[in-house]
Amino acid sequence: MSRLNALRSRFVDAPDSLGARARARRWQWFADRFPDLDQMHVLDLGGTAGAWMRAPVRPAHVHIVNLEQPPADLPAWLRADVADACDLPAAIRSTQYDLAFSNAVIEHVGGHQRRQQFADTVHEMAERHWVQTPYRYFPVEPHFLFPGFQFLPLTARTTILRRWPLVHTPTSDRDAARMIAMEVELLSVTEMRHYFPKSHIRFERLAGLVKSVIAIRN
Repeated sequence: MSRLNALRSRFVDAPDSLGARARARRWQWFADRFPDLDQMHVLDLGGTAGAWMRAPVRPAHVHIVNLEQPPADLPAWLRADVADACDLPAAIRSTQYDLAFSNAVIEHVGGHQRRQQFADTVHEMAERHWVQTPYRYFPVEPHFLFPGFQFLPLTARTTILRRWPLVHTPTSDRDAARMIAMEVELLSVTEMRHYFPKSHIRFERLAGLVKSVIAIRN
């Protein structure tokens, strides 16, 4: 078990892991695409304060919207509210933002209708956006680090989640495992182009294969 946990750390969690290097590269792409980021008011749909505090870039202000309760103490340039990114309250909708940002969230919101609402929020809230999501047809499912996991029947995915040691938050409970499996719906390039028809689509690759898809408008 410890060897497998070390394997997950090597690929995803450790500061020098493949995942960390990929995140650093995406941050650099993000900074290059929006060189005036340090003057921007950014709306982050579904992000976390911790991710921004660890990030190598810093906008003038970041407003995070997430269903989870944020930390109590945040720096002055960060604000966080509990809200549904697919159905923002009027107080947030009436605020002006320079950029809508989202990292690996749209695959979690639940079904086509909710994804369309999420995309509509992105388009409504700012003229510019950066929306990244893991690619459905990359051979290893990125949340669970299991080859072909996204193509298996729900029963098989549930069984795997109860036993596979590389899962980020393992559980032996069948109902909990089923809920976790059902919560992720990876997207194709065609779907991303449907939700973001006027965006530039950029591909992140690993070993020559598309690993994630980013919709960019600036």
